[in-house]
Amino acid sequence: EVQLVESGGGLVQAGGSLILSCAASGFIFDDYAIGWFRQAPGKEREGVSCISSDGTTYYAESVKGRFTISWDNAKNTVYLQMNSLKPEDTAVYFCAADRAGSRIATVTYLYDYWGQGTQVTVSS
Repeated sequence: EVQLVESGGGLVQAGGSLILSCAASGFIFDDYAIGWFRQAPGKEREGVSCISSDGTTYYAESVKGRFTISWDNAKNTVYLQMNSLKPEDTAVYFCAADRAGSRIATVTYLYDYWGQGTQVTVSS
């Protein structure tokens, strides 16, 4: 059974940091690209960051320089280090897996598996 489980969300003050984790199981992790998306109330789900199977990374302009995506293949886990958090970063954060591993995809329909999401709330 394919599973993606996010963790690490919570409440933080503006300027603070959080590390989100996405633990994967049930598929060959090394073959997939992993993306992080977020969805704020009343808004569409948007791509935040992605790491391909060859280590290429992507960041949305709104998080560039503040967020860092990384992976630990031994643990089948992808991390999203979020620094200098802003109230506008408040959202439910989801990780997703794309079987076209070499692709950097920023749209939801290209992803095959999704986690349940973790809430990030940044207070001003």
